[in-house]
Amino acid sequence: MSQTQKDRPWLIRTYAGHSTAKASNALYRGNLAKGQTGLSVAFDLPTQTGYDSDHTLARGEVGKVGVPISHLGDMRVLFDQIPLEQMNTSMTINATAPWLLALYIAVAEEQGADVSKLQGTVQNDLIKEYLSRGTYVCPPKPSLKMIADVAEYCYTNVPKWNPMNVCSYHLQEAGATPEQELAYALATAIAVLDELRPRVPAEDFPALCGRISFFVNAGIRFVTEMCKMRAFVDLWDEILQQRYGVENPKFRRFRYGVQVNSLGLTEQQPENNVYRILIEMLAVTLSKKARARAVQLPAWNEALGLPRPWDQQWSMRMQQILAYETDLLEYGDLFDGNPAVDAKVEELKEGARAELANLESMGGAVASIEYMKSRLVDSNAERLNRIERNETVVVGVNKWTEGEPSPLQTEDGGIMVVDPAVEQEQINRLNDWRSERDDAAVTAALNALRDAAKSGANVMEPSIAAAKAGVTTGEWAEEMRKAFGTYRGPTGVSGSVSNKTEGLDDLRAAVDAVSDKLGRRLKFLVGKPGLDGHSNGAEQIAFRARDCGMDISYEGIRLTPEEIVAAAIEDKAHVIGLSILSGSHIPLVEDVMARLRKAGLDNVPVVVGGIIPDDDAAKLKAMGVAKIYTPKNFELNAIMGDIVTLVDPKNLAAE
Repeated sequence: MSQTQKDRPWLIRTYAGHSTAKASNALYRGNLAKGQTGLSVAFDLPTQTGYDSDHTLARGEVGKVGVPISHLGDMRVLFDQIPLEQMNTSMTINATAPWLLALYIAVAEEQGADVSKLQGTVQNDLIKEYLSRGTYVCPPKPSLKMIADVAEYCYTNVPKWNPMNVCSYHLQEAGATPEQELAYALATAIAVLDELRPRVPAEDFPALCGRISFFVNAGIRFVTEMCKMRAFVDLWDEILQQRYGVENPKFRRFRYGVQVNSLGLTEQQPENNVYRILIEMLAVTLSKKARARAVQLPAWNEALGLPRPWDQQWSMRMQQILAYETDLLEYGDLFDGNPAVDAKVEELKEGARAELANLESMGGAVASIEYMKSRLVDSNAERLNRIERNETVVVGVNKWTEGEPSPLQTEDGGIMVVDPAVEQEQINRLNDWRSERDDAAVTAALNALRDAAKSGANVMEPSIAAAKAGVTTGEWAEEMRKAFGTYRGPTGVSGSVSNKTEGLDDLRAAVDAVSDKLGRRLKFLVGKPGLDGHSNGAEQIAFRARDCGMDISYEGIRLTPEEIVAAAIEDKAHVIGLSILSGSHIPLVEDVMARLRKAGLDNVPVVVGGIIPDDDAAKLKAMGVAKIYTPKNFELNAIMGDIVTLVDPKNLAAE
């Protein structure tokens, strides 16, 4: 193959943010000094779901999975000594995207930046939140309207900014097949473009299409994943040309950033994850035609907890070695004309087109949310079944499980632990901010924001004004809740048994037997306390428990400990399962256990699942938790057997 002009490297990012704005700022400046070329901001769950750090639902979640940003002061500290006009910043923010972008613009103006030169991305994709990640606030239609508000504002005022990342990343994390990932992401993009088309002059619409970017996932089957990316390129070009009449090929270019797959990272033999991450990166870099514009990699220990700076550095060095030491960027596309690749790409496109037509017949992405959610839960169940049956080999998990202890897991457990004191310190700063701001200016700004939301006007200008006036994240989101209402997404788990009962005969018989002794069907309550929206595990536990014959109760995400205990009383639950992946398991489980004792439900066994270090597991056991499950407990049938054993009729009053 003849050499061509050397390609520029992709943007090298690290997804980062934790504890406080000050600590995250130090991390960003350190990463930039190590050669990172763009920022990727992780926000904590209260910020993502529109709550201030002192809200009841924020308890235990502040600073855990990202940085808490409650107001302009926090955003100012986050980007201290980082010139935003020269930066390319990706913000993984969805429901509160208009607000965080407003804060970012306000800080940039304070720095003296030319706002029209700002470059970066807000994820701003709510449809995938309803399907897989769970940080939504408002119902789909007003959320789609706010996505369009951001896009319309950016097109006019911040033209180099990507106002939306259509995010298929979490779809694959929720079990999507490549065809589903393609179809559901493209259907989301179509819904947004249909919403935007009436808002701008026809001659400007193609350029607006050109600002929509994507954020995708690359899994371990890297040939299939590379073909998926080539299919994305072709299908996006096809949709923009045929559906929207975009003639300029520049505006039809499929532009995407990527984080490679975290779903496949293992708690067992975690050092193997380094190789997984490298192989997955190849899927989005080898093919020039479908190469990512920005890459961020997880760290080897993300199945264990929060990576340390050294862990993130190691992942960044992986990118730098590929981009700067190898000759990859000196060549054209390595796969053009390859018959195996071409055939696979066509197969994926055909499957995606069929599913897109199916969604279109239902009225598009917004109208199909419940359908897509149920299909993802089914696909994820199939994925787990294949691992349990050893049809899918996962090294160190279901094959070659014997090994040496990892020397990387040092005395700190190989992860960073956020100091619990961070939460109260953040609340103190928030209270100081409220006491020092101009209350009249805040009231006026909130009134203007409320008027814009109610009238259907674009919320971006009043949001920026509110940011400058000192409005907080919780106050901004509360106005959106009042104007547009709140939403409870579908769980994808129906009460009726699926057809996936093969191999469950013994478990079903055991459930029947214990139910007979109890005098009614074994009642299993699955609850997700706090703000964690990673519901895949809880869904699969509920799905399998139902297919084993248990009477399940699963209401979805974002429940308070009080609501979970109330449901346990009302449902007369025999066993309670709590799922928490955000690292807030200690305070939330402690709260649930105290409320159960107060309600006289000490005899109801509680099991907990999540990313839980050994030290924390010991603390949970001391609180009275009966069983603890982490990602290494992938055999769902073994968990079901434990639950049947725990529900001992001798200790529970039969009815």
